[in-house]
Amino acid sequence: MSDAAPWIKLYAEGQPARITAEYPNALAMFEAAVQRAAERPALLYFDGSLSYAELDRLSDALACGFIARGVGRGDRVALFLQNLPQFVIALIASWKAGAIAVSINPMNRERELGLLLADCQPKVLLCQDNAHEIVAAALQTNPVELLITTSSLDFQQRDDARVLDARLRQSPPPRLPGSLDFRALIERHAGSQPPPQSFAPDDTALLVYTSGTTGLPKGAMNTHGNLTFTAQVYRDWIKVREGAPVLAIAPLFHITGLIGHIGLSLLNAAPLILCYRFEPGVMLDALREHQPEFTIGAITALIALMNHPDARSDSLASLCAIYSGGAPIALPVVEQFEARFGLYIHNAYGLTETTSPSTVTPLNRRGPVDPAFGALSVGVPTFNTEVRIVDTESGATLGPGTAGEIMIRGPQVIAGYWNKPKETAAALNDGWLATGDIGALDAAGWLYLVDRKKDMINAAGYKVWPREVEDVLYAHPAVREAAVVGVADAYRGETVKAVLSLKPGHTLAAEEVIAFCKARMAAYKYPRIVEFLPELPKTATGKILRRELR
Repeated sequence: MSDAAPWIKLYAEGQPARITAEYPNALAMFEAAVQRAAERPALLYFDGSLSYAELDRLSDALACGFIARGVGRGDRVALFLQNLPQFVIALIASWKAGAIAVSINPMNRERELGLLLADCQPKVLLCQDNAHEIVAAALQTNPVELLITTSSLDFQQRDDARVLDARLRQSPPPRLPGSLDFRALIERHAGSQPPPQSFAPDDTALLVYTSGTTGLPKGAMNTHGNLTFTAQVYRDWIKVREGAPVLAIAPLFHITGLIGHIGLSLLNAAPLILCYRFEPGVMLDALREHQPEFTIGAITALIALMNHPDARSDSLASLCAIYSGGAPIALPVVEQFEARFGLYIHNAYGLTETTSPSTVTPLNRRGPVDPAFGALSVGVPTFNTEVRIVDTESGATLGPGTAGEIMIRGPQVIAGYWNKPKETAAALNDGWLATGDIGALDAAGWLYLVDRKKDMINAAGYKVWPREVEDVLYAHPAVREAAVVGVADAYRGETVKAVLSLKPGHTLAAEEVIAFCKARMAAYKYPRIVEFLPELPKTATGKILRRELR
């Protein structure tokens, strides 16, 4: 899609085809916010508030704590946290220490956490104190030099129990052996300033883990240039004003939260509203209390808001725009949401590898529905971005209306995968990212997401790879064969189904299988449905046929 493509005239409403990122790196972007809006709120956490000046001082002190314990240029700082102020403080402190921040899903269990620690080998792990059992088990085989624990009850002015687990209030969890307390470390270095850091746009700012075709984790190397560019895409394309409060519906560890929440807020010197984790009643309360003007989140989260008993027709009245990405959106859901709140859900499409947005529905435009595929468009290519559709076999570029693999090129595309040159070479060629997703472009440049990678399951916006779930199932002593597929689910879009055959002489109930998996993986991954068959369908060479099970 060239810069002269029709969508620029038809849909971009006078915006330029290209933009230039205003800041060379994310740290410079933050420092500019502090300079012009030091006393403006930066983080709102229930009834607690931190200004940009306070965020600067806290991250200075934490960065000095990192440096004093040997953290240097290019070292990794892993963040294993819910949506807490500590996440943002530590993210900025990592950059001030010259390090790379690694965002880790706080839903991960010890096996999953251990895989990521083994891959990125962080020098620092910051975790919540209530995750002590998971962290202790993961660290047995993957130790870190500096372990920092923190409480989700910090940074509040009073005891506010709107969403936090009541068990956290009864007694503090036990301290992990050898760990340092987050606030104590900051207090120890209060008033100190780290030496200045300078990053080039192609320096890695973040490692954000995604899954590859094998289902094993891959650390996407999102650069400072990726981050500053895509934050500016959110601001300029969607016209989010300076200082406009942003509601963090998406988890901060996810690329949407990192860019569409944190990056956008830092660029705009705006308040970021944090609520620990998504719970629709609490989000509705935050909307009333803090009056955010923008948010982006998974469609399942927006459905939960719409269906909550406390939702009113004016509950989202403060929002100037609402966007959704991460999963296809059914047109009836968009229509029901607009009828309920008077707000149109704008669709977007991106990946971890595109540092969030690559195609976005322009503000105040409605995405068309493709008559051939029945899919609601996921937008048009945004600034500086090329999208093309290629034949999955030959790689030849396909014309409008023909489905094939979606290829993306632009400043938001990652440099590669951490320590995975083969996977990098397979995904990236001359700047083009092979997404593995199937879609089609129309003549005006609107993109339609038709299908996803053959075996990947998209459960409520989270990617689930069958092989990872199957590996856990095979660890059960009664399981002989296992196959995992995605099946349609009215709420989650897709849900995980396991089909098993058992070893002779063994019996197993579906509830036992679910409990077994639930204890070993994140909540969005474990099977919700279990079916037993005497034999699973196979090819002549013995490979299980997932397509027949689907």
